[in-house]
Amino acid sequence: MPGLPPKLVVTTYAPTRRWVTIVVLLLLVAAGVYGMFEFGRYSAGFDSLSALKQRSALRSEIEAQENTIADLRAKVAQLESSTVGQTREREEVQRTIGDLQAQVAKANQDLAFFRGIVTQNANSAEVKIQQARMVATATANKFRIRVTLVQPMKPDTVVSGVVVLSIDGEVDGKPGRADFATLSGGKRRDIAFTFRYLENIEEEITVPPGMKPEQLLVEVRSNRRGAAPVQQSYVWSVDPQ
Repeated sequence: MPGLPPKLVVTTYAPTRRWVTIVVLLLLVAAGVYGMFEFGRYSAGFDSLSALKQRSALRSEIEAQENTIADLRAKVAQLESSTVGQTREREEVQRTIGDLQAQVAKANQDLAFFRGIVTQNANSAEVKIQQARMVATATANKFRIRVTLVQPMKPDTVVSGVVVLSIDGEVDGKPGRADFATLSGGKRRDIAFTFRYLENIEEEITVPPGMKPEQLLVEVRSNRRGAAPVQQSYVWSVDPQ
């Protein structure tokens, strides 16, 4: 009708509310995706919290046993300065130290296993140490080391890198380590590998005279940029040739 004013439409403009709504929706979506990811890992049998707890318990156990070993070694030193009549007690303490060192080595191996699980959760290694064996030879101080490497993930590509061996043990009553250059007589510093599915490495080493081996340390260094080294320790247990 002529003479009437045009209709006035009032709308609410709230840009802050709109952005808050968008942010809340994005957070909900992210939480849902992470929840599905955690559920998938749990369904696959991986319990990250349990692995971390066991790793912490093993570390505490290792520290306690190493403290006990230190106390027993101090007692041995005291007994060695005493009379000959205490020889039997000294031998018993030495035997106890050996048992504790074997337990520490086993705990270190278990700790490395759980550390590997937690590490693979964040960034799975492209090379895994499947096993390592120590085999005797005809010569007293010479041993044959056999290491098996595999690709834990789908082997779509060829992997390459080097393996480094070393031995921890006791030298003249003190802890010591022999690196691969020493074990190989100065001939080599590492062992190169290139494979797709599986690689068996066999290397002959010579333990330095006067050293009592306790652990074999195997380290795998991939040539892939940014890949972290894979390390594993094994209790020194020699198979017959």
